[in-house]
Amino acid sequence: MQSIVTSDTIRAEVGAEAAVSAAIARASACLPAPGTRVVVAMSGGVDSSVVAALAHAHGCETIGVTLRLSDSDDSPKRQGACCAGSDIADARAIADAQGFAHYVLDYASAFRTEVMEDFADQYLAGRTPVPCISCNQTVKFRDLLAVAEDLGAHSLLTGHYVQRIDDSDGPQLHRALDPSKDQSYFLFATTVRQLSRLGFPLGGLDKPTVRLLAQHFGLRVAGKPDSQDICFVPAGDYRAVVRKLRPQADAPGDIVDMEGRVLGRHDGLIGFTVGQRRGIDVGGQAEPLYVVRLEPASNRLVVGPRAALAVSTVLLDGLNWLAGALPADGLDVTVKLRSMAPLVPARLFDGETPSAAPTLLFPEPQFGVSPGQAAVCYAGGRVLGGGFIASAF
Repeated sequence: MQSIVTSDTIRAEVGAEAAVSAAIARASACLPAPGTRVVVAMSGGVDSSVVAALAHAHGCETIGVTLRLSDSDDSPKRQGACCAGSDIADARAIADAQGFAHYVLDYASAFRTEVMEDFADQYLAGRTPVPCISCNQTVKFRDLLAVAEDLGAHSLLTGHYVQRIDDSDGPQLHRALDPSKDQSYFLFATTVRQLSRLGFPLGGLDKPTVRLLAQHFGLRVAGKPDSQDICFVPAGDYRAVVRKLRPQADAPGDIVDMEGRVLGRHDGLIGFTVGQRRGIDVGGQAEPLYVVRLEPASNRLVVGPRAALAVSTVLLDGLNWLAGALPADGLDVTVKLRSMAPLVPARLFDGETPSAAPTLLFPEPQFGVSPGQAAVCYAGGRVLGGGFIASAF
């Protein structure tokens, strides 16, 4: 079994120089042969910058590409937010210092249409979207891979913390060896064809080691903070973004119990998601109330006790499967129902039984399952595939 390359452990045992050598060897095993042309998706952060430096040092013909995702990317933004104006400058400066080509492509219009507006529409439909997944599905992998192909590149390299493992049946997507940095939940929609052209050199490293490599390569971003927020959601206030894109999102409505009795009023469904407890302005109840579901057609917020959140069946939209045909009688898997949720056991059916949609059956009740989130299926460390939660009951 492979171990995680960690800077603290290796430096304590063999010193910083050996730690760097071990990390470079691990990461370089994910790169094509020297002389091969590669495109590196450079966000201007530490991870993608290290990948570009690794590829260049390995002898690959490296081309850095940074996507401009906002019309205001050249204006200053707070430190720690991805896609800030300074990120483009950082990516360009690193490419110049290392000595490889770098291009900035304007994808602001596509990003607004396919990610931001979809994000707002999902909230208006009573769903809780994951925009990082749709961004990876569209502008990052679909469009950037097309750019890489147009440039005659062998592969597209990114700074994601996941692993691609090749076997006789083709490429497989696996979790990062460092579970605290694993990003596989956000990449479940990657297709087999896309996976065959992607490389993830950081999947076997931890973040302190990546920063150690950034220092080794003399990168100006070695101490740059990680991005914490959705790139187009300032300070995490997604409601403000939805209101700006869809002004009608703030329509007030009734808060009702499970029997439809009116308990109070809400100021807009976009302020709520399934499983939420805070913000329900209803007093005099015998037990705490939680959001059970949102009803956009009637603009009602349905609340109830925690027990009302328990579900055992989840129906999926847009199943992307990376592991061959599903058995007719279903497959035992472990599932993540939110990015930070623990893995739980379930049985997946392909849509023929027990319903017309791909279905997950859980032996133990699950709570706070929200339509719009992803349900990602695993077998050990391997990502089998997943889909978006359509409904749960």
